[in-house]
Amino acid sequence: MQSQEIKPTDPKNEEVLDNNELSIWEALIPVFALIGMLFYNVFFAFGDDALSGSNQFILLMGGAVAAIVGFYNKVKFDQMLEEVAQNIKSTAGAILILLMVGALAGTWLISGIIPTMIYYGLQVLNPTIFLASCVIICAIISIATGSSWTTSATVGIALIGIANALDISLGMTAGAILSGAYFGDKISPLSDTTNLAPAMAGTDLFTHIRYMLYTTVPTLTVTLIAFIIIGLNLDTTGPADTHQILAAVKESINISPWLFLVPIIVVILIVKKTPPLIALLIGTLLAAIAALIFQPNIVAAMGGGTSLNLENGYKGIMNAITVDTNIPTNNAALKDLFSSGGMAGMLNTIWLILCAMTFGGIMDAIGALSIISKKLLSLFHTTFGLFASTVFSCLTLNITASDQYLAIVIPGKMYAKAFKDKGLAPENLSRTLEDSGTVTSVLIPWNTCGAYHSGVLGVDTLHYAGYAIFNWLSPFMTLLFAAFRIKIRELSPSNNP
Repeated sequence: MQSQEIKPTDPKNEEVLDNNELSIWEALIPVFALIGMLFYNVFFAFGDDALSGSNQFILLMGGAVAAIVGFYNKVKFDQMLEEVAQNIKSTAGAILILLMVGALAGTWLISGIIPTMIYYGLQVLNPTIFLASCVIICAIISIATGSSWTTSATVGIALIGIANALDISLGMTAGAILSGAYFGDKISPLSDTTNLAPAMAGTDLFTHIRYMLYTTVPTLTVTLIAFIIIGLNLDTTGPADTHQILAAVKESINISPWLFLVPIIVVILIVKKTPPLIALLIGTLLAAIAALIFQPNIVAAMGGGTSLNLENGYKGIMNAITVDTNIPTNNAALKDLFSSGGMAGMLNTIWLILCAMTFGGIMDAIGALSIISKKLLSLFHTTFGLFASTVFSCLTLNITASDQYLAIVIPGKMYAKAFKDKGLAPENLSRTLEDSGTVTSVLIPWNTCGAYHSGVLGVDTLHYAGYAIFNWLSPFMTLLFAAFRIKIRELSPSNNP
């Protein structure tokens, strides 16, 4: 995902700490404790409000349980703190990007970029094919940029707005957006996870991409068919309501096709491999300029004035970047659509990431991640069992370490020799790492990917997870291929001394 995702300084050199004194049951105690506490917190106590703070504290409690297990097994407190510090250090880039995405969303709103996308999108996208269109549009953008994160933060936000206007479930829409975004992310040579997986397995990038297509294309096809069927059975508000919303959008803000220049420039910058932070900053600044040109009255009002001048123009732009932003409208359907939290709106997500990295760091420091992965490997002896063990390891690490990079790096290191010993080509492993490590990260609320996309799209992870069909179907597809030995490539004699 280029460098949008939380990335260690060098993922290939990520160390997995061993602790020979730790048993598998001791390693699982923090996992069971965390899952139990999160289950109660989400389903019985706070529901949709769990991400507002209680889940974050639960992650710290899970870390405390892991620390107690570590103390019992003679792991020093300083070592745990060091691993937590390294984990949190690795999130610095992602935290800055989250803040910049909040700033971008605020300026794209008051400049009229998002309302303009919604205005024209409502006229082009038919409700019946809307969800399938979301998959295709996001897949194209993600292939071009190599980033599911950028796709969500740009076209994803606009599609959520269109869905809101069409009265289509935001959970369905977010699921369609992420299905397309992660398909593109998986097969794009610009994606860092697509480069990381073959590096861990010992194959080359383009062999990995070609081999991934065997499972990825059928999964995407099933996903599109499912969304087409869902679309045919959708009960939307109908053309009359859409026309009313179009009129309300045009009444509230100055609509201009020239505003499309800003997102086009941002996409071009990312395709040209401009660092994401720079591309997002440029997108924010260009949108701020566009706001002053196209929406002077709105900017002035946000700055506390009636007509635009230097003082209220500066204050209006800074408010849009940093805090809650609202464009006045009399249309109830547009009130949520015409609001943004700015950089402040990303703080809950950042808080969640920091707490998740604390839990993952302590789990790594006490040796629990290593013990769990090794135990999974020892449980299976057949070829299918090896694939299944890899899938379960990736899923377990996405849940416990809260980071998709660890879900690729650790199983990649531990299973490379096992695949070779079975006479299997390394692209079998690299494909499995992507099918189960990369795509499932977004389904876990406390994983960095789940927290990011939920925060950016404004849709709770539990609401979109069931509709992120491509993401949860991918590991099943790779297991299906393994079970029936479809496209399971064996090592050639020259590569298997």
